[in-house]
Amino acid sequence: MNTGTNTARSAAPGTGAPAAAGRPLVVAIDGPSGSGKSSVSKEVARRFGLAYLDTGAMYRALTWWCLDRGVDLSDGGAVVEAARSFPLAQGTDPDRELVFVGGTDVGVEIRGARVTEAVSAVATNQAARAVLVARQQELIADSGRRIVAEGRDTTTVVAPDADARILLTADERARMARRGLQNGGVEDAEQLRARVVGRDAKDATVVNFTEAADGVVTIDSSELTVEQTVQAVIDVVVRAAGRSA
Repeated sequence: MNTGTNTARSAAPGTGAPAAAGRPLVVAIDGPSGSGKSSVSKEVARRFGLAYLDTGAMYRALTWWCLDRGVDLSDGGAVVEAARSFPLAQGTDPDRELVFVGGTDVGVEIRGARVTEAVSAVATNQAARAVLVARQQELIADSGRRIVAEGRDTTTVVAPDADARILLTADERARMARRGLQNGGVEDAEQLRARVVGRDAKDATVVNFTEAADGVVTIDSSELTVEQTVQAVIDVVVRAAGRSA
């Protein structure tokens, strides 16, 4: 099974994609939970014919591995060692999420409550982050630098030299509504708020994903549809790639 980068595809009509097949184009999209990063990033990758990297999935995969192996998440050194050695294979096709750890498909399990409740303990471990950032940068290089990378600190740490760097944000109301839809409405308002806002508060202790760094374009998706947000991102990418061509 191939879990490497996706094969290059022609950009969809109407994107205004400036990059010919094979020309490097890296897009980094950062932002808080519920801002629409994943759905928007996947669609932007499809339209430009790029690979797609979900950096958050890597933290979730490491969390799953630690829980599965009985690693104490409060033991920072043990988590770092796990980050260095865990056998991860992560795909970069926007149409098919592939996350394997030690040959086990964990794509569904890493989105479950068990991992979701524990992932901040891994994501706030700075030394473990450094190890995973190096892996993420390897995946970007393996794509021929034709990729959309989304997740915490992608615009400042993972891909600070990306052709287009975007902070995708939304107000709390919109973010909670989106997460509620994704979860099928199974959580009450307080549970949802605790998960969305609480996760951001924990992660904000080690990464800044609420304020745009110099050169990063902010897009507020609070009142935008997914398609409108995708188009706003495409517009930024076209302008940025035009400058770097």
